[in-house]
Amino acid sequence: MNDERATSGHTRRRAKPLDRNRLEELALAYVARFATSAGKLRTYLRRKLHERGFVDGEEPDIETLISSFVDKGYVDDEAYGRAKANDLVARGYGGRRVEQTLRSAGIAEDLREVLQPDEAHMRQAVVVLARKRRFGPFGRLGEAGAEDARKLREKQLAAVVRAGHDFDMARRVIEASTVEELEEWVTEASDELG
Repeated sequence: MNDERATSGHTRRRAKPLDRNRLEELALAYVARFATSAGKLRTYLRRKLHERGFVDGEEPDIETLISSFVDKGYVDDEAYGRAKANDLVARGYGGRRVEQTLRSAGIAEDLREVLQPDEAHMRQAVVVLARKRRFGPFGRLGEAGAEDARKLREKQLAAVVRAGHDFDMARRVIEASTVEELEEWVTEASDELG
């Protein structure tokens, strides 16, 4: 009995190399299943080519395939980026995290700049994060001693900055004395914008 078979129960067959039709089918299945950007589709197709190879012995024209999907409307970087940015802000993430996520999705720099949340949305996002994580006035700092409260504020401040918010905004939320103060701060930014 083959030792490799005895330990694994079966041997893995290598998948057949891709041809142009199968590559297009994979791309179509991917965009049908996932909201995606051109950059993410490119990464997916390159990974599949690396895993399986290409039957013709030449590199297929991935860029033309992606361009045709963009032209057909199957892939829309702006729509994908807007949805992703809005989702991150709604979950409490800041502008820096939005920018990083869009960059990793292959969204162009000029489009990333357009999709950055405005001041009012960033303030709302940092308040959402503070409420969700029970930071600042949403938490129970009063029950801790002075030294423990200082350490807890530092940890909270670091967590808000890691979530993509700038330091001044994070400090404003952590050091706020009441929830009403934060709500007024958010309303103030909304009124200035519109």
